[in-house]
Amino acid sequence: MTLSSALASAVSSLTAQGVALSSISENIANSSTTAYKVKDTSFQSLVSSSMESSVAAGGVSTSLSRAMLVQGVISTSTVDTNLAINGSGYFAVTSSPTGGVADLAYSRNGSFTTDSSGYLVNSEGYYLQGYATDADGVVTATGASSLQAINVSNLTSPATASTSLTVAANLPADAAVGDSFTTTSSVIDSLGATHIFDQTWTKTDANTWSLAVSNPYSAGSGAETGTASTDTVSITFDSNGLPSVINPDPSSVTFSFNDGASDATVALNLGAVGSSTGLTQYDSGATDPTIAVTKITSDGMAAGTLSGVSIGSDGTVSATFSNGLTKTIYKIPVATFANASGLTQVSGTTFKASASSGQAQINLSGIGAAGDVVSSALEGSTTDTATEFNKMIVAQQAYSAASQVVSSVKDMFDTLISVVR
Repeated sequence: MTLSSALASAVSSLTAQGVALSSISENIANSSTTAYKVKDTSFQSLVSSSMESSVAAGGVSTSLSRAMLVQGVISTSTVDTNLAINGSGYFAVTSSPTGGVADLAYSRNGSFTTDSSGYLVNSEGYYLQGYATDADGVVTATGASSLQAINVSNLTSPATASTSLTVAANLPADAAVGDSFTTTSSVIDSLGATHIFDQTWTKTDANTWSLAVSNPYSAGSGAETGTASTDTVSITFDSNGLPSVINPDPSSVTFSFNDGASDATVALNLGAVGSSTGLTQYDSGATDPTIAVTKITSDGMAAGTLSGVSIGSDGTVSATFSNGLTKTIYKIPVATFANASGLTQVSGTTFKASASSGQAQINLSGIGAAGDVVSSALEGSTTDTATEFNKMIVAQQAYSAASQVVSSVKDMFDTLISVVR
């Protein structure tokens, strides 16, 4: 072993400890970074000769790795679109909303918020990918080529015209023949406008009632907004107070509206013969009998604007609209790898598949080892500052010792040079 090899060994130690300290510094700096994975420094001994009698100081080298399989603590967030994965999977992301398969990367950083264009983007600027659903909320195509950047802008719920009116009520058996009672309900036209109309129930015989409807009108002004037509509806009850005859059955009302909406035929669901689910005729027991309404409901829905976005544990992205409708618009998949430790870092907490990691296996949330998506939550950094401080002390001591070796070698070289002189 020569002074020069001793110097080279000490210098390699200085370099290695510098690398270790750099990793420690990065870990501490990212102790609050979402989904950050700790960087580890490993040391390997270098030997310049394999002969025991002539071993030269070979020094040390380093290699770096990340603890990709360690999950950070998941904590609650106040942002609905912040996400975490409870499991070993990764979110599929791209650096641009139209990046496609070639741009696919993977991250556990779920700090997604909506940007000015309506895309879900995390704090590193990567766009969350998902599978779009059809009108029934079902994913029809899967695989990497079917992924697209999730966008929640310009979502609306179109108006749906009413097609049926369901009535459940008791017409008082103790009312006098000729008594009339009025109920009120509404229908929605094809343009999404709401129209009010009245139903008049008149007792025409001991066990028989007729139904007539008014023209539709405005809830505000009371002005008529169209016309309504229907055949006279007659309901006869048996001795048990249940319908025995509903004529016609089925019954309907046809509306013509003044606002340019399409004419609408609305079915009247008054119950069934022999059933108490719709209309009944029981004594009211009151001095002044009156109709007792259980429900009068019509289908149809006014147009709605987006009021919120929520994400379920199965990765379902749902849009809620001002008209009360909730609709599934995307499913967020989760990617897994045969060897996640082999992923190649491209930016911060974002990685790409490599030959070492294997290709991504993309499945819906909750399948296999992928894990579940946790909404309104974020995964914390895996940095343990106490551990990093301990590592820093060790690195500092090793660095100081190596520098002392350099100093000693220098002194020995100085001695050698003085002898030569």
